[in-house]
Amino acid sequence: MIRIFKNKWFVKFVKKERIEDTQLLTAVTDAELGRIDANYGGGVIKQRIARTGGGKSGGYRSIILYLKGNKAFFVYGFSKKDQDSISKDEESYFKKLAKITLRMTDQEIAAVLEEGTYVELETDGEN
Repeated sequence: MIRIFKNKWFVKFVKKERIEDTQLLTAVTDAELGRIDANYGGGVIKQRIARTGGGKSGGYRSIILYLKGNKAFFVYGFSKKDQDSISKDEESYFKKLAKITLRMTDQEIAAVLEEGTYVELETDGEN
C-alpha cells in the first residue's frame, strides 16, 4: 500500500482551497494506474485536481514527489488560473527535494511526522 503525505505548506493550501483528502487520494490512484499529467523525472510529477463541482481543466495542479507503489508527498499546489506551470528553477528544486525525501527510511518519516513537517493521509487501505 502506498503511503501519502502532505507537507505543512500543502496542508494550508488544501484547507484554503477546500480540497478534500479524497481528491488527493484520487490523484495518487490515477498516478498508480499510469495516468500522470506531467512527469518531470527524478520522482517529480504534476497531477491535476478537479475543483469541487467542476472539472480538472480549470482546477488545481499539485506537485508530488512520487515513488510508484511506495510513497507520495504532496509538496506544492496552485490554481490553474493563477499559474500555468512550475518554472525550471522550481522543477530543479523539487527534483533535489525528491532525491532526499523519497530515500527517507521509515524511521526518518516517523521523525518528520512527529515534528509536523509532514502529515500522513488516512487511506483506510484504499490504494
